[in-house]
Amino acid sequence: MRIDKYLKVSRIIKRRTVAKELLDSGNVTLNQQRAKASAVVEIGDTISIKYGAKMITLQVTNIQEIVRKEEASSMYQLLQETMI
Repeated sequence: MRIDKYLKVSRIIKRRTVAKELLDSGNVTLNQQRAKASAVVEIGDTISIKYGAKMITLQVTNIQEIVRKEEASSMYQLLQETMI
């Protein structure tokens, strides 16, 4: 699954266009490398997102095309959340 779609489906980012803007500006890394919107996410990958004064790092635990709101947080494990 594309990383921009994954961020939207897992409800980490509310809209796919916002996810794409973050990716295009270089604020998202996939496995410690700058990610493009078309990068493919696999189980076990580490994603770091910097937006505003916050930096979050998470690990992909599940990939699904359609997820209910209540189950969205089961798609990732939060590793670290820091204020910059």
